[in-house]
Amino acid sequence: MQETSRRNFLKTSAAVITSIVSNEALASSIEVRKVTPPNLDNAYLGQKILCYRPMRSGSPNLSIAQEADKVVAHNYGHGGSGWTLGPGSANYVNSLLFNSQFSKDLANKSTPIAVIGAGVIGLFTAYDLNKRGYRNITIYADRLDSLTSHNAGGLLAPVSMDNTPDMQATIDQIGIEAYRFYDSIAKNKNPDFKKGALIVPTYFNNREDSGLEPYVGKVMAPAKEVMLDFGNGTTRKMVAYDDGIYMDTATLMEELHDYLKAHGIQIVKRKIDSFTELQQKFIFNCSGLGAYQLANDRDVMPVQGHLIMLRNQIPQNLNYMILVYFGEGKTEANQKVERSFYIFPKRLTNSAPNDVGVIGGTFVEGGNPDTPNLKEFEILVKGAKAFYGISS
Repeated sequence: MQETSRRNFLKTSAAVITSIVSNEALASSIEVRKVTPPNLDNAYLGQKILCYRPMRSGSPNLSIAQEADKVVAHNYGHGGSGWTLGPGSANYVNSLLFNSQFSKDLANKSTPIAVIGAGVIGLFTAYDLNKRGYRNITIYADRLDSLTSHNAGGLLAPVSMDNTPDMQATIDQIGIEAYRFYDSIAKNKNPDFKKGALIVPTYFNNREDSGLEPYVGKVMAPAKEVMLDFGNGTTRKMVAYDDGIYMDTATLMEELHDYLKAHGIQIVKRKIDSFTELQQKFIFNCSGLGAYQLANDRDVMPVQGHLIMLRNQIPQNLNYMILVYFGEGKTEANQKVERSFYIFPKRLTNSAPNDVGVIGGTFVEGGNPDTPNLKEFEILVKGAKAFYGISS
């Protein structure tokens, strides 16, 4: 009996030692990447920006509806994934219409078409329609400049959405198609865009947080385990997608405008309160938050985001992206907030060469201009410094 116990003890001890050795060998095999943190002192923090993303509970509205004598293609409610899904979403909704019972009415390429909204979804909708051969397109929008679409960070990843399980496969496929689109820009294979997308390493705490696993094996390579070394004694074990895509949102908005103008597509600055105001029979509703009233959609809500532009940085030190989640809390206005830290190599239009980089961010459901939650900017900087191991 004692001999049996002794043998079992030796077997257990050997297994534990083997496990320890294996874990140590695994740890030593992880690639270490040196990443220089940005300077986050006050003198290096630039413009503070509030964004309001249009999120729709359940999923974006991607559907075709008949409203009296109008045919409305709805394409809104993408939350923080407007850019991630934009070109794929436009193709998806436009295809729904052209494969519907109304397809015969659209056989004539000169059919008048209205697009409501001049954000990323509206512009990509008009772009996709034009690529299909349609010329008689008018975009209506009450605002054209400094939109959330201009200020958005630019990470291609499905975030800040509220999708029901039955819609997730469709959202994943839309994202995969969008990835292919931006990948073609990054690789200089899209003649309509000279710049606007870059392939850079993108880091997350784990694969699940990225939302990118459905893309792996289709358009992306598998993530790998890496150790980020910030050179100040702080290291972070993360997963890296080395074919992540950064979208230069301000540049892409400019290039979309240039393309549409060159192809005779008009943009009219006008607020549309009802579909009946428009003469066109075919309308693409890309109104974002405006759909709350225009489409009487009570599932649409603003998701407030805080981000800070960086200045006087070293550009070559910022050729990467990071997104990590910190958890939920309450803002000063007692609103639910999901706090995170992200950093992207974003620039604003006409910025100085060294004014590169943006840090964020927050997801405040229901946050609005009456509840700016300005204390979140301070919390954001503290979180960024803690992540990098920078002493305050």
